[in-house]
Amino acid sequence: MRASVLLKSSLLTSLFVISSCATTKYSEDISKNDYSNLQAGRMYVVTMKDGSKNQRMLFRNVDGDNLIGTAGKKDSAEVIIPKSNVAAVRDSRKARTTAGAVVIGAAGVAALVLSSSRADN
Repeated sequence: MRASVLLKSSLLTSLFVISSCATTKYSEDISKNDYSNLQAGRMYVVTMKDGSKNQRMLFRNVDGDNLIGTAGKKDSAEVIIPKSNVAAVRDSRKARTTAGAVVIGAAGVAALVLSSSRADN
């Protein structure tokens, strides 16, 4: 009984984590990429294709072949990233929400396992 509850709860938790992915990946062909899902005024972490350090930016708009934004809400330094160098874009707010959901899900699984083990005794 205890193993089946643990198996079911871990399966549900893993499905939840997989379904709440917050990263959008982009292909090599720039013309096929759709940047319309990026919203102005939101913080994003951009992963570069050339392997350089990930760039955090407060997204402003798309201008031709560049993503334009600022370094942060308080830092007004302009950040220009060529679309050809973008491998993936992660919404940092969704990532925090996902991490919180994982913690809550893990606590729920622990509560289920604990209550089922007490019921068996």
